[in-house]
Amino acid sequence: MRAWDPEALGACLPADIVLGQIEAAVLVTDRHSNLLYANAYAVRLFEFPDSSEHLAGRPIFLPGFQEGDAGKAAGMVRQVLRGRAWEGAFTSIRADGSRIFVQVQAVPLRHPTGAIDGIVIIARRAARRTSPRDRDRIGLLERIGERLARSLELDLTLRHVAETLVPQFADHCFIDLFHGDKLIRRAQINAGGWEPAPGTWAQVGEQIVYPEGHFCQQAMSRLDAVVVEDLRPQQFPAPTQQSLQASEEVGLVSIVAAPLCARGELLGVMSLALSRLTDREDRHYDADDRDFLGAIAGRVAVAIDNAMLFEEERRTALAFQTSLLPQHLPTLDGLEVAWRYVPAKPLETHGQGIQTQVGGDWYDLIPLSAGRVGIVIGDVEGRGARAAAVMGQLRAALRAFAQDDKPPAEILRKLDDWCRTLGTSTPESPGQPDPPTVSCTYLVYDAWSRTLWFANAGHDAPLLVAGGEVSELEIEHKGVLLGVRGKGMAGLPTFHEEMRKLPPGSALVLYTDGLTDRRQRLDGSGHYTEAEAAQMLRLAVEKAAAAGVEDIAQAAEEAVPGDIDDDMAILVVRTSRSDLASWEATFPAEAIRVSEARRQAQATFARWGVPAEQAELACLLVSEVVTNVVLH
Repeated sequence: MRAWDPEALGACLPADIVLGQIEAAVLVTDRHSNLLYANAYAVRLFEFPDSSEHLAGRPIFLPGFQEGDAGKAAGMVRQVLRGRAWEGAFTSIRADGSRIFVQVQAVPLRHPTGAIDGIVIIARRAARRTSPRDRDRIGLLERIGERLARSLELDLTLRHVAETLVPQFADHCFIDLFHGDKLIRRAQINAGGWEPAPGTWAQVGEQIVYPEGHFCQQAMSRLDAVVVEDLRPQQFPAPTQQSLQASEEVGLVSIVAAPLCARGELLGVMSLALSRLTDREDRHYDADDRDFLGAIAGRVAVAIDNAMLFEEERRTALAFQTSLLPQHLPTLDGLEVAWRYVPAKPLETHGQGIQTQVGGDWYDLIPLSAGRVGIVIGDVEGRGARAAAVMGQLRAALRAFAQDDKPPAEILRKLDDWCRTLGTSTPESPGQPDPPTVSCTYLVYDAWSRTLWFANAGHDAPLLVAGGEVSELEIEHKGVLLGVRGKGMAGLPTFHEEMRKLPPGSALVLYTDGLTDRRQRLDGSGHYTEAEAAQMLRLAVEKAAAAGVEDIAQAAEEAVPGDIDDDMAILVVRTSRSDLASWEATFPAEAIRVSEARRQAQATFARWGVPAEQAELACLLVSEVVTNVVLH
């Protein structure tokens, strides 16, 4: 047998011919993940948009790789450029929208000097699956995708994923996420309702520390899924001795763990386990199961990242809005006060995308001259940080306008002018500022005369609780929304002032439409009508009418069942059941009467039990007022 001459071998077997005939994708990249070479099989497998000779210099992760694999790809590049081989799986999206799993092995491309100049990747399409078990996995992936798309509430999302996997694919599911530098358990589901004994496995909300060598720690350090086909012959360190005992008692047999990575950041780890809790034909995971969990983990990580970004925006907007609302219940003559602010559940499937929970609802109580009180309830159209910002500006403007002691209708007219200055351009009308639209009711109450003056700008009428009965406060002029004049309505908006006398011990329940609008029926058959919700509210307030203002506010908040679709504000004010103490005297307009007025005022304050410091200040005011009357 004659040996090949090396030169002849090189001439007859060039690398392109050899690599072009093997049934595997071979790709070579530089250190920046730009393609240097791709064989013909790679072009077919990944459906690259050009022939192999025209791909040089393009990024390897072209459209077709699933977005959720970006973090895994970044981890692969880091590991290989550090001189270590990498093995795992990616999901490739075909031109027809279908997905295929691709098994990948990556090794460093070394220069003769030993320097790492790039990466060599060998990829093969995973074997076609036709077994019932594999079809179940496809169905699982579809259900998990659906559940991940439904909500941006993180804990709910994680619980749904865990419930989908247990018991069909696992007996136990654990999801742990980093909070700062601590790893916190965020979800845990066990088959059959089994629960570990207290103090053994970490519970939801508790910190967990995986020791070096633990399979979850390995998954996080490698940034790749790890499978332990059989735990029994192997010894893995446990977080605690108690957790190890609980694992032995429940009979853990096999484990698979996968890191949760998004945008190149490690968010946590997800692990599944099989035990004696269920009767299965096969209680052992394998390499295919590892790849399957890796695919799930990629989707879950993206959903977690989105949910965390949403939660951060929600917290910021909610803190911003809450800071703009009154922080402490004031002490007011002749009035008891309670309030509530409740953010909405995130929008999910209303055709508007998922939005933040905060909005532009607000309430306020403004001390005015002569012991009167300004009462405000309002709602800025829309939701999110912009609605909250507009609300803050309107609240500050109304407080400033109220100090002029103008009638409520005049205050609303000035607020409408101010509202039109807050317009912003939209893509539909780039040159025409679009002012926000706002509903608002402004009331002024005088506790001594029990008189209520008010004007309305398109807001729902408050409920009046008097004599144990509940009815709407009679409002003859509903008014128009603030800001509509900026959208083409000619002329000045007509806000009318009205006046009512409030009986002793009566209460007003002011609220925004988030309390009654678009509440989901308990049986899931659509929404309650506004009339049905308003009737529920009246009945709930009527049951609590004899209780305190806090109880009335709580009853109003809970009156209509179901998650709220819009944020809501509730403000309850109750008048004094007895008349406020007062003193009245008449004096001749003589200078000598100033001291007499001061003496009688001092005696009156003493009878009322006014603190000495406040009484002294009040007597000084009486002296000033009487002196001015005498002189002028």
